[in-house]
Amino acid sequence: MIKLQCCLAFSIIGVYGSAVYGASSDLSWYKLIKEKPAVQTEWATRFEHGEGVPQDYGRAMQLYCAAARRGHVPAQYQLGWMFANGRGVVRDDAQAAAWFRLAANKGDTPSRQMLARLAAPNQARRASCAEPVDPTPKPPPLRLAPVRRTPSSPEQARVETLVMQLAPKYGLQPSLVLAVIEAESGFNTQARSFKNAQGLMQLIPQTAARFGVQNPYDPVQNLHGGMSYLRWLLAYFQGDVRLTLAGYNAGEKAVLRYGGVPPYAETRAYVEKITRNYGQLAHPPVAPVTRPAPLSRPPLVSATFPAVSALPAPSAELVGRSRQKQTLPQSGNGLVPIQPAIAPASLP
Repeated sequence: MIKLQCCLAFSIIGVYGSAVYGASSDLSWYKLIKEKPAVQTEWATRFEHGEGVPQDYGRAMQLYCAAARRGHVPAQYQLGWMFANGRGVVRDDAQAAAWFRLAANKGDTPSRQMLARLAAPNQARRASCAEPVDPTPKPPPLRLAPVRRTPSSPEQARVETLVMQLAPKYGLQPSLVLAVIEAESGFNTQARSFKNAQGLMQLIPQTAARFGVQNPYDPVQNLHGGMSYLRWLLAYFQGDVRLTLAGYNAGEKAVLRYGGVPPYAETRAYVEKITRNYGQLAHPPVAPVTRPAPLSRPPLVSATFPAVSALPAPSAELVGRSRQKQTLPQSGNGLVPIQPAIAPASLP
């Protein structure tokens, strides 16, 4: 009789937990999408095994994915295990190895053991998965209002005509080239700076020689050289307008050294001015005239996350139990730096 009462009590608790989940499943799911990786992993384990909630491999995979992409080792292990066992997905040893390898590289012993048992652990594959989609409406992307230009002189009108003719040959938007010329020389074909930058697009002798410009005061030659350099920078920085402009002003090596726009007052003012005049933060793809820059940026991760108040509290031992019972089935420009701002972290 006592055993029967206990069984009934546990059944009622299980049904109640499922009812609480079902009554607010959408709201709870939206909160889980934004939760901490440890909480996401705990609830993914619940969905995987149907503990207190209806079993749902799809939601389990998505929550594991969200936590794993943020570097949570238990979630990376769980994804590897699901791919290795074909649990809720088509079995994929290469994908399993990719996730086990990420966790093993962080010192996770179970992941190293599982990796050693796979048929082809060294098969190269990038770890991938499908994260849950946050349905929260997002504001439209920022688009800066471009400044409309009207030629102030016949000379500027001639330059603009040349730009409209030549820019498409380099895959460049004329508006970007014109914004650079306006900032560099003010459309003065004979402009020369104290650093010996010359002509419309202010080419220094090294850049002019690099792109085959013999007479930098010849408007056509100068435009060819300046546009060649702009195209190269856009290819190098993969269309990022701010990095391209920073490279044009301070040199691409300075951008690499600082991992972004260098902390030079002149360069930052230059980038800000041209970006606002151009009106866009990304340029359409250009010809791949060089390999992309070796820049690595950490993901944008919020330091705080909302609590999941609508869900029943998960057990802290779920992930540990799951990991224990799983097995694999057999088979230099002279600019003066200013104090740099703290760069935000960016997505893997």
